[in-house]
Amino acid sequence: MSDERVLVVPRAAVPDGADWYGVRLAGVVAFLDVVAREGRFLDREAMERDRAFKQVIPYLVLRDGPRYFLMRRTRAGGDARLHDRWSIGVGGHLNPGDADVFGGLRREWREELDAAFEPGFQPIALLNDDTTEVGAVHIGIIVVADAAGRPVRVRETDKLDGLFAEPAEVRAVAERLETWSALVFEALESGALAGMPTGATR
Repeated sequence: MSDERVLVVPRAAVPDGADWYGVRLAGVVAFLDVVAREGRFLDREAMERDRAFKQVIPYLVLRDGPRYFLMRRTRAGGDARLHDRWSIGVGGHLNPGDADVFGGLRREWREELDAAFEPGFQPIALLNDDTTEVGAVHIGIIVVADAAGRPVRVRETDKLDGLFAEPAEVRAVAERLETWSALVFEALESGALAGMPTGATR
């Protein structure tokens, strides 16, 4: 049995009590301050079943110009709910050893991707979906970055496949995209998140 502890906030600390669906532009920086003030590390196994809390997940969308870094989760991954699903988001749970949200994101970057650089990370929106079992206990902080032509590969090739893909290639697997990825992709492609800077770090 895992004894992993993950960063959570009370549902009431999420803007409007997390009573909304999709991508929310307003309040992302303020929410980062809430996480720093009210976040706590609790047992992950318990948190996966407790909707009174939201596990905080930095969700990085890595781009190279118009292309997205598109990944497929293989059946070797630990969460069977995500097997054979596609994703444009890199990220994961935050643990006690992470200095803050961005410290955890940098750790995830090093663990999940093989790249000779670390991009700037820019938080642009919040992400919520209480309609799924996974989404109901997580809150996403959408972060964008640009590879700027530099090569990137997945590190855990037994668990993930990944490459930069044109928007049309992402749309071709739309039915198998993880819910969060589908929401972010549509927001970016529709222009709802257009014009956001991708090179700055908070």
